[in-house]
Amino acid sequence: MNSPQSGAAVPAFNRRKFLTQITTAGAGLALAGCSTYKSKKTADNWIQLYNGRNLDGWIPKIRYHKMGDNFGDTFRIVDGYITVSYEAYKTFDERYGHLFYHQPFSHYRLRAEYRFIGDQCPGGAGWAFRNNGLMLHGQTPESMTVDQDYPVSIEAQLLGGDGVHPRHNLNVCTPGTNIVMNGKLHTQHCTDSTSKTYHGDQWVTAEVEVHGNDYIRHIMEGVEVLRYEKPQLDPKDGNAKRLLAMGQPLMLSGGTISVQSESHPTQFRKIEVLPLDA
Repeated sequence: MNSPQSGAAVPAFNRRKFLTQITTAGAGLALAGCSTYKSKKTADNWIQLYNGRNLDGWIPKIRYHKMGDNFGDTFRIVDGYITVSYEAYKTFDERYGHLFYHQPFSHYRLRAEYRFIGDQCPGGAGWAFRNNGLMLHGQTPESMTVDQDYPVSIEAQLLGGDGVHPRHNLNVCTPGTNIVMNGKLHTQHCTDSTSKTYHGDQWVTAEVEVHGNDYIRHIMEGVEVLRYEKPQLDPKDGNAKRLLAMGQPLMLSGGTISVQSESHPTQFRKIEVLPLDA
């Protein structure tokens, strides 16, 4: 899914600002163009990343398009839900997209309520059927190349079943990264969780608990279905090499959160974060 990019233009950005955002993630620093956006907290201290009305505080980055260009209105609000839509696409053409929240985080619990709707966009890959994701510890959208498909990040996959076959949810994938499992460096790109299958267009609640560079665990219906440790850049990956050359540390302790557009229409009715003590 994630392959090195070469010869692609990198959007201009401030190196010191980039490193500060990543290494001090969770301190409330804002990404470019969104410093005036203020998120709201609930009485129990959950931060509502989606305000229920519009995409204030979110930044689209779609492959082959510049940061901020929401090609074809891919990310939009429909009936009060953040909706990933492909009405303007004749064919998908590997235009993988991500919608980034403007503030980085480090230690937190992330909860998303989502559902898959409609038919997959023509030209979408078979594995992308009812497939979205929560991208964690990600690079900033401004540091991505124009033709980069995925941000360097840790992905907690959001997956739906086809109505017949079993398919685990909240698996982990590692575009440009590696993790540690059972005390050993784990370089396999995607690894299954132990969750049950969620068929149809039902609303599903997925949770991820992130503890900086210590450990990350995936939770479905209050039950831990996957755990891993020490998220880190993959020195063999082209995009990760570029970040390392910019001075980003090998070990990932924080970064951006984003959701995907991978060719299947998806809706989110809630995305919220509960900051945790380091």
